Amino acid sequence: MDDAGPPITADDVRRVAMALPRTEERLVRDRVTFRVGRIVYAAISPDETSMGFAFPKEERAALIASEPEKFHMPRPSDERYNWVRVRLAAIGRAELREIVEDAWRMVVPKRVAAAHAGRTRRD
Repeated sequence: MDDAGPPITADDVRRVAMALPRTEERLVRDRVTFRVGRIVYAAISPDETSMGFAFPKEERAALIASEPEKFHMPRPSDERYNWVRVRLAAIGRAELREIVEDAWRMVVPKRVAAAHAGRTRRD
């Protein structure tokens, strides 16, 4: 884990995701999802122990191999997508923010991501 503190919860994920422009929260098949328009970029498992998130498919195997205690493959039905999963107990708040923001950047228009990046640098 990259920083001390209590384990990451669904509420922690929600706080990070809902602070990002154009994000909407929806419940889909017992999963809390965060999306921009119709594209989901993060989803919390029904038991709230893991989170799927947008991630470049071509880099997925390397990420999982580098930290198998944190990251794992998505469900077989999701393997065709740019998607990977993380165990929430294995990460800290800083890594959660990085994962969610990077996933969001994959689905939001580049100008929106750039405007958000400019705003957070000044804050």
